[in-house]
Amino acid sequence: MTQAAMPIGAVIAPVTPLQQNCTIVWCAKTMKAAVIDPGGEVDRLLKALADKGLTLEKIWITHGHMDHAGGAAELKVRTGAPIEGPHEDDQFWIDRIQQSGEQYGMPEARIFVTDRWLKDGDTVTLGETQFEVLHCPGHTPGHVVFFHRETKFAQVGDVLFQGSIGRTDFPLGNHQDLIDSITQKLWPLGEDVRFVPGHGPMSTFGAERRSNPFVGDRVVAAMRAQGAGYQAPTNHSPG
Repeated sequence: MTQAAMPIGAVIAPVTPLQQNCTIVWCAKTMKAAVIDPGGEVDRLLKALADKGLTLEKIWITHGHMDHAGGAAELKVRTGAPIEGPHEDDQFWIDRIQQSGEQYGMPEARIFVTDRWLKDGDTVTLGETQFEVLHCPGHTPGHVVFFHRETKFAQVGDVLFQGSIGRTDFPLGNHQDLIDSITQKLWPLGEDVRFVPGHGPMSTFGAERRSNPFVGDRVVAAMRAQGAGYQAPTNHSPG
């Protein structure tokens, strides 16, 4: 994603003890950047921006879990960059960021106030480029995905992982909503879309349709055929 000919650049910076894939994306023409899901380690993120000669323009949040959003408030205070996202249905989780941080050994995590709630079909601008917003509930009710259509690049947070999907055993999680989000919102974007998940390595939608044990095409067909009798495998994903 960092070739000079590409309209955007991207670098993954895993943060917090949970190794959440905070992602720095930027407009290659203007070098204006967005930090997606600054869960923590703000000093390191600011250094990464400076090392690449980037100007922080936006802070984007996929969902309200503390490992994804616990550093957003500090990053905004220190840079003045506005926060965009998630969907307003994640206020429940935003209100619990500090409490969750204390439980998971991240006492620096802080509640934030977004400058703009996002909804399905919105666009967010970055320099001279833009990303599309898809509301993809299931892991949390207000989860959003950021998609750059020209480069077929997505940051999907904890909706989808290489070989897994987001957990839905947290409060307000919904397994069927998550399956619907993936199959009805993400798959139609194309099999060649490369995505950064909230944790772990990148993959493509095509690879996951072929082999993902939770939401691959054959698995979804079995779900539909078996209905209530279908038994999903145990989900051990990190998010």
